[in-house]
Order: sequence, then C-alpha cells, then structure tokens
Amino acid sequence: MVLSNTSNTSRKLINQEVAVTGMYFRPTRTDDRNIKGYPKRMEYEGREYTFLESGLRYILNKGQQLIEIFDMTDGTRDFRLKFDTSEHTWTLVGVREGFHAVA
Repeated sequence: MVLSNTSNTSRKLINQEVAVTGMYFRPTRTDDRNIKGYPKRMEYEGREYTFLESGLRYILNKGQQLIEIFDMTDGTRDFRLKFDTSEHTWTLVGVREGFHAVA
C-alpha cells in the first residue's frame, strides 16, 4: 500500500452516528482461518460511500468495553469509523480529504 498526499489535505472532525449498510470479510493473517469484518458501505448525511477493500482495523480496550476503530478510504477521502461493540453503534469520527491509501 502506498500513501498518496496532496498539498490540499484537510481533516474534519465529525463524531456523528452513521449507518454502515455493507460489510466485507477477510482473514486476519494469510495463514489464519479467523476472519474479521470491515465496513464496505456507509450512509452519512443522505449520501452513500463505498469503501475500497483495503482498510485498517484497530482494537481498543476501554475498561470492560471493546472499541474497534477502522481507517477506510473510498479512493478520494479517508474515513475513521468507530464501532462500539457493547452498543452496536457506528460513529464517523472524522474525514480527511486529499490524502488516501492506494493499494
């Protein structure tokens, strides 16, 4: 994966609940039979975004609570999403334009 950066990079903090309307699954490692889910589609402010299948997943423990953070791209913008495993809610943490990962 190559990171591409343009001089017009801008970040926007959102922290708003969103609907993830599609998921894709892939193994955690090439030799592992354990698969993990990643967001594929998201609805935000009446618009649907489809992510490339090249996301990153982070797991955070907050006491007894498990939070999953996903860095996803649609090829133009990067999105940071948070999944709260206890509440089963998705939050769009932020969007960065002009900076994206190219597989």
